[in-house]
Amino acid sequence: MSRYPTTVSIREVGPRDGLQNEAIVPVAARVALIDALSGTGLARIEAVSFVSPTAIPPMAGAAEVMAAIERRPGVAYGALVPNLRGARDAIAAAVDEIEVVVSASETHNLRNVRQTVAESLGGIADVVALARPAGVAVEGIVSTAFGCPYEGDVAPERVAQIAGHLIDAGCTTLGFGDTTGMATPTRVEALLDALVTARVDLGCVGLHFHDTRGTALANVLAGLERGIARYDASIGGLGGCPYAPGASGNVVTEDLVHMLHDMGIATGVDLDRLIACAEQAQRLVERELPSAMLHAGPRTRLATR
Repeated sequence: MSRYPTTVSIREVGPRDGLQNEAIVPVAARVALIDALSGTGLARIEAVSFVSPTAIPPMAGAAEVMAAIERRPGVAYGALVPNLRGARDAIAAAVDEIEVVVSASETHNLRNVRQTVAESLGGIADVVALARPAGVAVEGIVSTAFGCPYEGDVAPERVAQIAGHLIDAGCTTLGFGDTTGMATPTRVEALLDALVTARVDLGCVGLHFHDTRGTALANVLAGLERGIARYDASIGGLGGCPYAPGASGNVVTEDLVHMLHDMGIATGVDLDRLIACAEQAQRLVERELPSAMLHAGPRTRLATR
């Protein structure tokens, strides 16, 4: 019997996390990408961020994007929000789920949202209190969970402590972000051990890896070996963090799906359609993306030549 989950859920983060670090992409083009991704079988798409357009200009027009997309049954469209105002705007735009973020390191949190970690946690509780009556689920995400570009290593126990605060605030699921690609499989193991020790249910845990140092898929494998079945990924490998020097793209969605399918793990995603979306994303940003599927293609194509 396989030690891995039989099914994995992938949240596509390209339209938000992926495009936030790029030159401004028009609303209509962002809508077209989201609509194409909706047709691949992905069940969750991080579509927008309700953040100040002054702070992150590529995310301007979030409400317009949400109003224009073609919502497919069975697809949850999410938004990242930095504060209560963003949460109000997201709920008004009828998002299906909200993501709130707090950094594991004080320095990154101050650079990212200009608040201390304690202040962010208080604000997150307010967002949950607003979203819950509206029927909108809130996921608490801990960024720099595997290391900070300013402070270096972050103790897994500190990350677990913050996770406990997010649960107490009412977050229904948790995500742990490798903001600048500092994670390795042993660091993934250490964090998951700390979460277990803190009595955090690993069933509510999702992992978000960047491939800055080439370890993203290896880190996914480490998570799979512990039964983690929720992962973020970005079409074409788009992504980065405006407040984390050196951060490059997320784990590539189509590469991740290719690996999982070859391992016999179901995702519900059509790989060929996903590769077509990666081609679309590459045209949008007008540069070559770090997708193995775009360069080498799936192994099945090689096998049939």
